[in-house]
Amino acid sequence: MLWTPAFAGALVAACGPADDGDDVAIAETDPLLEAEAAARAELAESGLVNCAVGGESGFRPVCTIEQVQSDEGVILTLRHPDGGFRRLLVTNDGRGVIAADGAEPAEVTPMSGNQIEVVIADDRYRLPATVR
Repeated sequence: MLWTPAFAGALVAACGPADDGDDVAIAETDPLLEAEAAARAELAESGLVNCAVGGESGFRPVCTIEQVQSDEGVILTLRHPDGGFRRLLVTNDGRGVIAADGAEPAEVTPMSGNQIEVVIADDRYRLPATVR
């Protein structure tokens, strides 16, 4: 199953402080923020996410994301253009996501009201999410 925008709201619904609505008010009045939000939504619908893998300095929309329901919960697989991948487990305890396998932990940082950055080793991903 490919990543869908409807799932983005559930990804990190409990991560960070409550949203006071300021992002919505700013996005409604700032054309640049509106354009950025629209671009992120379009990427999410296409199954692509911005990533910087292997220590790359800049983000590019070249990684794909898939979601699968498992016995553990929802597993996200982030696939790199070179064939590599990372798997994340969506949590319900406020952390958002954790590494689903491997020895390296996932570090999650809220970027805005609708985006998080996930770092595992030298791979970085920007994922659509609702941060609350």
